[in-house]
Amino acid sequence: MNIAVACEHPPLPDALRDELSQLLGDRFSTSASVREHHGTDISALDPLPPDAVAFANSLEDIVAISSACHRHDVPMIVYASGTSLEGWLQASHGGVSIDVSGMDKILEIRVDDMDATVQPGVTRKQLNAALHGTGLFFPIDPGADASLGGMAATRASGTNAVRYGTMRENVLGMTAVLADGRVINTGGRARKSSAGYDLTHLLVGSGGTLATIAELTVKLHPIPEAISAAVCRFPSVDHAVRTVIQTIQLGVPIARIELIDALTVRALNAYSKTQLPEAPSLFFELHGSEAGVKEQVETVRMVADEHEGQDFEWAVHPEDRSRLWQARHEAYFAALALRPGCRSLTTDAVVPISRLAECIEATAADLAENGLLAPIFGHVGDGNFHALILVDPNDPGEVERAEAVAHSLAERAISMDGSCTGEHGVGLTKQHFMALEHGANAVDTMAAIKAALDPKQLMNPGKIFPRGRAQR
Repeated sequence: MNIAVACEHPPLPDALRDELSQLLGDRFSTSASVREHHGTDISALDPLPPDAVAFANSLEDIVAISSACHRHDVPMIVYASGTSLEGWLQASHGGVSIDVSGMDKILEIRVDDMDATVQPGVTRKQLNAALHGTGLFFPIDPGADASLGGMAATRASGTNAVRYGTMRENVLGMTAVLADGRVINTGGRARKSSAGYDLTHLLVGSGGTLATIAELTVKLHPIPEAISAAVCRFPSVDHAVRTVIQTIQLGVPIARIELIDALTVRALNAYSKTQLPEAPSLFFELHGSEAGVKEQVETVRMVADEHEGQDFEWAVHPEDRSRLWQARHEAYFAALALRPGCRSLTTDAVVPISRLAECIEATAADLAENGLLAPIFGHVGDGNFHALILVDPNDPGEVERAEAVAHSLAERAISMDGSCTGEHGVGLTKQHFMALEHGANAVDTMAAIKAALDPKQLMNPGKIFPRGRAQR
């Protein structure tokens, strides 16, 4: 199921191949298996391998690789943990994949200032393990053990975003390398600044189309005194979503609030060996003081009761919470296991919370009308949900119906003042929604920024903008 087709491009110049081989030795590869691995993400797209892979171990390596590619007019695609969606890693224009996964050092943790500086290959689990005993943690949790550089590049969020925000709110500064090898430092460690353009947050979410992140400083947060998690089932998705809306309107400081529909519950019970009732359910997590969490628990229980919530079960022990959230994080792979051999066309629409129930109901109706199997779950606390449309890649008719439903969902979300992508990004697959969501003038402005920073169009070309638009 290859939505994106590689464009014609010249072969890798021999001079560049020789230069990078001499520079990197065995950290430069043109092996077919290595190339295919680096041209693949976890989306439904077929691999589009780069022409070569260069493994960077330092800022100096990134500078040298970028400078060489720039001199030879060869595209660059940055690779770290490989967990992105929407075709960010596919080399649609060929070129060199710059693998920064080896840049995995935690450079400094500053407990008093509650921040840390890391290299881009550091993963969220690695950082939180290093924070053990400090009383601090890094809260952005997209599910996969993604690299922080990749999370910043795609503006990742996840289950904790309703309380702690996304990567946009949690990156303070960066060291980044432009297409021609120049190094820029953006932001800093101060919690605010009015000094010029906010280049840090220009790069957050840019998907490697403007620069390569070589180092980043992130905010840390205090580990709450008390944490309590719960699961509650409801007679319908609508009842569950209205519980979410009222809970947020009452000002309950929910840390996580996740929806899973009945089909997702069935998948989790089979895959993760849970024993949840097969009904639409909410997973809650509350953070705060002992007294505060106790009060919040009672408020949430009261709201759930009003909306016919049943079997309200709290998990206060860390091991019980871990099992609950591990099951939620396995929802993607549990969904795939419902239909072996299928692929998932994964959506990530987001709408204002007041329109969430309406958007989910309309999407479920579209799926039923088209005879498509699609578990629905998501971070409903901030209006973000996923429909994982399971399709046979060898059935063109089914693929076409799935793509039509995904297209309708994106347009529906935009019409509700939402977005076609809440956290996966535009990549290769959602470019045609950009003008609809932002307007032609805004997209042209983005393209002008891309052309100013990367006039040769070498940084992850073909992503975000339809081919040629960024050259305007």
